[in-house]
Amino acid sequence: MTREGHRIRLRKEQLVQGAALCLLLFLAGLAIAGPSGLLAWSENSRLLDQRNAQVVALIVERDRLQNLVDLLNPANADPDLVGELLRQNQNMVHPDEVVLTLPESE
Repeated sequence: MTREGHRIRLRKEQLVQGAALCLLLFLAGLAIAGPSGLLAWSENSRLLDQRNAQVVALIVERDRLQNLVDLLNPANADPDLVGELLRQNQNMVHPDEVVLTLPESE
């Protein structure tokens, strides 16, 4: 092989190695600072904890509403709850009831 051919081959190898090094550095940068890299790990963990807390709150609210639905089942409604809801939402009272309003305390 001639001296000139050897230089061209060496130059091509250097370009390929340089491109591979650039690609490797880019991938390392993504692993550290990318959207799912090491720097985003704590933020994702914090968001996961927030979402888990929201899920727990929604499960508690769902269970409360399910209990209310079960108590208002037309086949077997709880009379105390029905009366409470009628008084609260419809302002309905029995003729023999007296309503006392209390001033709101702050």
